[in-house]
Amino acid sequence: MKSKHKVTGFFRFLKWSALTLVVLIGLITLYMMHPQFGKRPSGERLKRIEQSKQFKDGKFRNSSPTPQLTQNWTVALSDYLFKKSDETSPKGRIPSVPVNWDSLFTKSHGLVWLGHSSYLLRTDGKTILVDPVLSGSISPIPGSGKAFAGADVTTADALPAIDYLFISHDHYDHMDYKTLKTLQPRVGKIIVGLGVGEHLEYWGYRNDQIIEKDWWEEVDLGNGFHVTVTPARHFSGRSIWSANTLWASYVLVTPSRKLYFGGDSGYDVHFKEIGEKLGPFDLAILENGQYDLSWKYIHMMPEEVVQAAKDLQAAALLPVHSSKFVLANHAWYEPLERISKEAQQQQQILITPRIGEVVDLDHADNGSSYWWRNYLIKQWN
Repeated sequence: MKSKHKVTGFFRFLKWSALTLVVLIGLITLYMMHPQFGKRPSGERLKRIEQSKQFKDGKFRNSSPTPQLTQNWTVALSDYLFKKSDETSPKGRIPSVPVNWDSLFTKSHGLVWLGHSSYLLRTDGKTILVDPVLSGSISPIPGSGKAFAGADVTTADALPAIDYLFISHDHYDHMDYKTLKTLQPRVGKIIVGLGVGEHLEYWGYRNDQIIEKDWWEEVDLGNGFHVTVTPARHFSGRSIWSANTLWASYVLVTPSRKLYFGGDSGYDVHFKEIGEKLGPFDLAILENGQYDLSWKYIHMMPEEVVQAAKDLQAAALLPVHSSKFVLANHAWYEPLERISKEAQQQQQILITPRIGEVVDLDHADNGSSYWWRNYLIKQWN
C-alpha cells in the first residue's frame, strides 16, 4: 500500500511540475512579446541587410574573427559569479551634479556625460545625443540592472529637443526602450546601423526620422554637419536573436569640430584605419569599462582605449561606459584609474568629468579631475 501511495505521489509531483513549467514558459513567452524586445528586420530592410559585406550566413560579422568568450564558458561563468571585486558598486551615492542646461546652452561647444555610454553635446548650434539610457535600468528583467545611487542626474522628459540622435547598437545598455519612446516627438534625425531601424519603427519612430546606414556610408546632414558610419568590433542582439542588426561607431564632422563616437568595441585595426582615412579628431569618446579578459575581443581594456585614441589621432579622449551600472567584475572606479595612469604615460589628453558636469570643449585640455580618487579617500577615511 505504501508503495502505491509513493507512486501516486510521484506522478502527482510530475503532473504539477509539468503544469508549473508550462505556465512558466507561457508567462515568459508573453513577456517576451513586450515591445522593449524590439522586432527582427524584415521586408525591404532585410533585403538591404543581405547586400551588406558585413552580413554572411544570416548574421552580421566583424572584420576580424571575434569570439565573444576567450575561454571555456563554464570557467568564464565561474569567474563572473565567484571572482567579483567587493567594490563593483560605490558604497554610497556616486559623485555627480544636476545638469545645468543654461550653462550648457551658453557655451559654443559643450558636453554633458550622463553616465555609462550616454552623453549630450551642444556644438555649432546643434544638440546631439548618443546612446541615451535614462530609465534607471539596463535590464529587461524587472528589478535588475539598476543605476548606482546618484548616477541618474536627469530624465528623458527633461532633455531638450534633439537635432541628431546616435545609437551605436541595440543592446539594452545603449538602446533603452523607455527613453527612446519618451524622446521620439523631440528627435529630428536618428542615425543607426543597418537593421536597427526596425526596432525604432516598431516603437513609433517615423521613417523620415531614421537614417540607417552600413559601415563607411556617409550622410550629409546639411549646415556643415556630415556623418560617416564606421566599423566597430562588437555584436548586437535583443530578445533571443543575435547579430541581426549592425553595430557601429560614428565620425561626425561639424563646422568647427571633428568628433568620433566609439560605441562598444574591442581593440582592433579599425581604429587606425579610421584615423588614417578620416582623422585626426578633436575628440574621441571611447568605451572604458565593463571589461574582462574573458571577453577581451568585444570590450577594450583601459590601456587599449588609450592606444585606440592614439590610432585615431585624437587630440582629446573622453572615456565612457563606466560609473553607472555593474556589468563586469572589476571595481567601479578601476576603469578610470587605469586609463588615467596610461594616458599620463602616453601623454594623451584625458577628460574625466563627473556625471552631469558641463564640459566646455573649447577648454577641455585642462586635465583630469580625478573625482573618483577624492570620493574614495572620503570613503576610506
